[in-house]
Amino acid sequence: MKKMILLLIPLLSLISVPSLFAGGRVRTGDEVLVQKYLSLIKGKTIGLITNQSGRLSDGRDVIDVLDKVPGVKLVALFSPEHGIRGQASAGEKVSSNVDEKTGVPIYSLYGKTDKPTPEMLKGIDVLLYDIQDVGTRFYTFISTLDLSLEAAAENHIEFVVLDRPDMMRANLVDGPLLLDSLRSFIGIQPITSVYGMTPGEFATMINDAHMLKDGVKADLKVVKMENYRRSMWYDQTGLNWVTPSPNLPDMNAVEVYGGNVLFEATNVSEGRGTEHPFETIGAPFINSRQLVDLLNEQHVAGVKYEPVDFTPRSFPWAVKPKYQGEVCHGVRIIVAERNVFKPVEAGVTLVWAIHKLYPDSFKMHGRGFDLRAGTPEVRTMIDEGKTPHEIISAWQPGLKKFEKFREKYLLYK
Repeated sequence: MKKMILLLIPLLSLISVPSLFAGGRVRTGDEVLVQKYLSLIKGKTIGLITNQSGRLSDGRDVIDVLDKVPGVKLVALFSPEHGIRGQASAGEKVSSNVDEKTGVPIYSLYGKTDKPTPEMLKGIDVLLYDIQDVGTRFYTFISTLDLSLEAAAENHIEFVVLDRPDMMRANLVDGPLLLDSLRSFIGIQPITSVYGMTPGEFATMINDAHMLKDGVKADLKVVKMENYRRSMWYDQTGLNWVTPSPNLPDMNAVEVYGGNVLFEATNVSEGRGTEHPFETIGAPFINSRQLVDLLNEQHVAGVKYEPVDFTPRSFPWAVKPKYQGEVCHGVRIIVAERNVFKPVEAGVTLVWAIHKLYPDSFKMHGRGFDLRAGTPEVRTMIDEGKTPHEIISAWQPGLKKFEKFREKYLLYK
């Protein structure tokens, strides 16, 4: 009996400890590929679309790992916005060059071209995609995924997505549906601002639903994650933190980014050039206490507001931010209950509040604002004096339609 109890102790520990991460730490698609599915690329020449987030749990870069797989020839790397190592500022064009460690050529997909050309793809049998996404429509990595998948279809190249988590949880859908007339590189498909899908799910949807240009369809495979649940925030996966882009340094910034990105297209600072980008919103003309009081009256779910003063500074990852060297007054957004917090609803409420208090000083930059909102309706309703409730209600039919449409392409529970 005593021997049986001793045998049970390690068994129980195996059951209880991994339950923190739903049966074990999440294993991303690149890790699963290397451990189980190298047959997908053995004997083939491959191209790899990745950045600094393409890293296995042991810290090795996926570039270095795939470069050393016997029978596999890595012949091209493709870099998205922020570059292959993720150090370029938002909007900064990325140049093509050569990876110093492997000697493999790097082709920029955020510069002169945003889509792999036939010349770049020459000799490639399989194109792999391994980039950690945030889960928002205007985060340009899904545009790179979209156009690369389209290029693979047009050039009859196999495409493999090495799947990764949606950082904001994959059961959160929020914000307006993008209008076709506002499609751009920061909104390539008619989806909601926060779309609740992993990269593999998004790729499956746009491919299987013939949403790519001219309805082309690629030979797509998704290497699924293991131990992943849709309700997981990134910091619940057990994965190491890798900054997805320079101005999203932590989960706090990720949580609010989906709504506060609207301030990029206004004359209010979105916090670039501070320690808390997207969490800190303000301008010289704002009265912090007055703004906090109005926001508190709106009873936005899951969030707290603190008055704050800050002075934006120029950094390599935030070059010439708004109001550089000037004291700004505003709010710090603190997400207190993130499972009820809706970032786009909160962001639009904040835009509304600043417009209501300072209509003569606050400016929304027309098309730039609409591109991020996905519709001109948000801006025009704010200008017309509509309430946050009326504005948010207006986008619900489109949101519900998309939420239902995406269901059959979901790969995880």
